[in-house]
Amino acid sequence: MVSKTDDYLATLIVVDASVLNDPMLQIINQMRYRYESHPCVKLDRHEYRMITDVVEGMREIKRLELPESRMLMTRLLEFLLRLLSHYRKSKLNETGDNRRVSMQFHSDLTQHFRKHHDVGFYAERACLTPKYFSAVVKQETGHNAAYWIRVKIIAEAKMLLHVRHDLSLKVIADMLGFGEQTSFSRYFKRETGVSPTEFRELD
Repeated sequence: MVSKTDDYLATLIVVDASVLNDPMLQIINQMRYRYESHPCVKLDRHEYRMITDVVEGMREIKRLELPESRMLMTRLLEFLLRLLSHYRKSKLNETGDNRRVSMQFHSDLTQHFRKHHDVGFYAERACLTPKYFSAVVKQETGHNAAYWIRVKIIAEAKMLLHVRHDLSLKVIADMLGFGEQTSFSRYFKRETGVSPTEFRELD
């Protein structure tokens, strides 16, 4: 999950399309899918300093307007991309297992949330303890597993209450894995602040 703080800073590098035709920059096309799938890389202090030094070098080349500026800029850009690729690969190797656990949880949740509301079920499928499983999910997504289970259940409940007026609260409760209508009503009100009936009347 991506977020920002008040001291957020960003550097944008704009590259002319013609520069991308340089054979040395084919790394962009080779890595495109991976970057689009996981565009963020967390850097340590040394890695961050290395990246900013390269960017400062590019700024200095632009400022000096040397005859060979384009060639130098292209070479630095290539170095920057290869450096980022190296850092990114090392980070993914470190967190690859966690990412797979998180992605599998998302898939399992989509399939089983109507029947299984407990973290233990999903943790068992990942062969992890519930506590460790939830910690992994939180590390990857910013929220623990229980949070995502609640989000999924409430989103489905709201959709059914809003769209399927032909369904009674008891039927919806059964569809979402609640043994009793009262259990569903208490759960829904605790999470949303209104009862299922009140939510339905808001339409």
